[in-house]
Amino acid sequence: MHEVADFRSDTVTRPTPAMRRAMAEAEVGDDVLGDDPTVKRLEALVAGLFGKEAGLYVPSGTMGNSVSIGAQVRPGEEMIAEEWAHCVNFEGGAAGAVWGAMVRTLPGGRGALDPDLVAKWIRPGSLHTPRTALVAVENTHNFHGGAVVPLGTLRSLRDLTRERGVRLHLDGARIWNAATASGVTLREYGSLADTLSVCLSKGLCAPVGSVVLGDREFIDRARQLRKRLGGGMRQVGVLAAAGIVAVEEMRGRLAEDHANARLLADGMARLPGLERAGELVETNIFFVRTTRGPARDLVERLSKERILALAMGERLCRFVTHHDVDHGDVERALAAMGRILGGGGS
Repeated sequence: MHEVADFRSDTVTRPTPAMRRAMAEAEVGDDVLGDDPTVKRLEALVAGLFGKEAGLYVPSGTMGNSVSIGAQVRPGEEMIAEEWAHCVNFEGGAAGAVWGAMVRTLPGGRGALDPDLVAKWIRPGSLHTPRTALVAVENTHNFHGGAVVPLGTLRSLRDLTRERGVRLHLDGARIWNAATASGVTLREYGSLADTLSVCLSKGLCAPVGSVVLGDREFIDRARQLRKRLGGGMRQVGVLAAAGIVAVEEMRGRLAEDHANARLLADGMARLPGLERAGELVETNIFFVRTTRGPARDLVERLSKERILALAMGERLCRFVTHHDVDHGDVERALAAMGRILGGGGS
């Protein structure tokens, strides 16, 4: 149990003691000049896990998605994404503002695009219409409560995009959680997309960074765009060292986060004034709907109990489990909500 139980996001995780040691001892060089050995080791490690030719270390998942879009969609071309995709809704409008990409959003079932619907909207381009250059898929899907995109859907989208000459990008900010929950290997996920962006700074606890993956030609282009965005860093091996520990040591414990999320969600569903927003808790994220008042009121009252969550709208709260909240924090959160809502607590 922790002094503050922070369920706002898995981005609040702190680097482990092993990561701090690795950071202090990291061998470094100048990454912009291509000679930081620790960064190169991290990029090769992650690329190998997903079966990709090369990787590129970037400061954030947002930059990872951004350079992936910019490297594959020319100004005036179009990308297709699910209507609540993070790269469309929560990354500052970068696709249009930075790269001049048009975005078409389509509804999805728990965040999963319907391949038949995508097929209807892929356009070859003409005098009047933009060419569809990219389809982006988010797995797990944040705003759909950490939902895992079904393997069959990904395979169908892979076949469709290959047939139509369209690139497929996988926003894998939490792909590690998807692999843990589904049993699908990282290499298989890698085979189902042309490019990926995978985060190290969420459930894996690294303090900074994501890795963009693809073939060498794509990575060369992404590296140029990273520089354009100011993402070229120097002796960044001190951060990449933590990423190596994250990948090698932290993936095996993600099932614990998923179990804690189910325990918390099930307990909250029994309290008055709360409804689960979605029946299935697959990974480490879930939403609840407040029925007695604004979500921000519940969040404010919980904060006084040293329990943190996020209000995501008038009636919606998000809870995320991770390395830095444990079973005791879950029990304490349920007890506090029981007192606040008048339902006892467990």
